[in-house]
Amino acid sequence: MADFEIEAVSHLTPSLAQSIIALIPQLSSSAAQPGHETLESIVKSPATTLFIAKDGQALLGMLTLAVFRAPTGTRAIVEDVVVDGRHRGRGIASGLIREALARAKTAGARTVDLTSRPSREAANRLYLKLGFEQWQTNVYRFAFEDI
Repeated sequence: MADFEIEAVSHLTPSLAQSIIALIPQLSSSAAQPGHETLESIVKSPATTLFIAKDGQALLGMLTLAVFRAPTGTRAIVEDVVVDGRHRGRGIASGLIREALARAKTAGARTVDLTSRPSREAANRLYLKLGFEQWQTNVYRFAFEDI
């Protein structure tokens, strides 16, 4: 049995927001830290679900699932998967991904996509182990100037 819980965030408390903000640098050294309002908009959006893994009140990891309709069917994307470095190797990322996949399936998604940098070797191995296939496609990014 896992020594942590996974839940979809339905209510953002100030302490949870601070824990999420503190975890962001482990995900990206260049991303701006989100404010409480930004996190609240993610939690309240019908298109996104913020999943967290916790042990008591301690935040261990998180991911965001976006589910949306396209003309070819309902799709889902997993974004911002991160587990606190002090708690890696406990199956937390696997649990978060499995919960997101279950939610996406329930929502009728035909596919679930995610991206991961090649340098994140452990994460890439995990995604393959969980049944994701490396998809031969080009990813293009258009970056807007800082707003």
